[in-house]
Amino acid sequence: MQIDMSYGSGGKQTSDLIQEVFLDAFHNKILDRMEDAAVLEVKGKIAYTTDSFVVTPMFFPGGDIGKLAVCGTVNDLSVMGAVPKYLTAGFILEEGVSLETLKRVTASMAKAAKEAKVQIVAGDTKVVEGRGGIYINTSGIGEVIKSGISISNCRAGDLVLLSGNLGEHHAAILSSRMGIENSIHSDCAPLNSMVLKLLEEEIDIHCMRDVTRGGLATVLNEAAEKSGCRIQLTEEALPVSKEVKGFCDILGLDPLYMANEGKLLAVIPEKQAERALNIMKASRYGKNAAVIGRVTEGLSEKQTRGVVMTTALKGTRRIDVLYGEGLPRIC
Repeated sequence: MQIDMSYGSGGKQTSDLIQEVFLDAFHNKILDRMEDAAVLEVKGKIAYTTDSFVVTPMFFPGGDIGKLAVCGTVNDLSVMGAVPKYLTAGFILEEGVSLETLKRVTASMAKAAKEAKVQIVAGDTKVVEGRGGIYINTSGIGEVIKSGISISNCRAGDLVLLSGNLGEHHAAILSSRMGIENSIHSDCAPLNSMVLKLLEEEIDIHCMRDVTRGGLATVLNEAAEKSGCRIQLTEEALPVSKEVKGFCDILGLDPLYMANEGKLLAVIPEKQAERALNIMKASRYGKNAAVIGRVTEGLSEKQTRGVVMTTALKGTRRIDVLYGEGLPRIC
């Protein structure tokens, strides 16, 4: 059975779609009330974020658009020192998409939400003309348990930690699109349990970001600019799997600019870095975590800001932001 324009009319078909697909997948006492807005219990400061997801192909090794939508929003909340609590999910469905495909996506979202211990408490559905695509917007609310984590809070002497291998999501998507057979899987994953453990162990995290579009290079440049500092990377310390490295060598890609969906960057005082690294490595999604660089002085002269890398040949390379399209585009 396929979605047609009648499913977006607000009538019987819309009601059936909500009941048979979305309530079936996301069932909880808040959503089940079917009010115009969800009434939530939140204490103290909250973090709030929203994001939209479109990816081709819709299903790929290691994930799909549904898992991506949940993990992306959960991770955005987590890196701000918040415990994710509630999500909303807005669906734009192109006519022609099958109910089987939609149920597969919502089942994946429900599974990811269960792992992340969040509830999907409100949503919306629209049906438009098209070729059977699905687009998802998610918003999220989390309770802030650690204030002060900011991209503008990097300090000279801090160490830069990365929670795992670079480029796996980008390589998995591109491999699927190009029909290349390999063992690369997307790193798409919720990172809130890792972050919560860091916070529970009272790691003084100065800056934390999830490394998505634009890659590590772009995120680090944003941190250097906002903090008014220089970040010095070590090429040999960057974690990249042999499979992704080979993939990049063939296609001329740079892991520094490739998208990830299950990696975080943390800037931490040097005296706590080893303990933080061990916490990351002990978590489900952090076994390849590494210290990749250091924050150095650069607070007064703007020209000293930015990101540089000591290469494997002991030279120095300036690492700039991603300019233009991140070709080939993967989302």
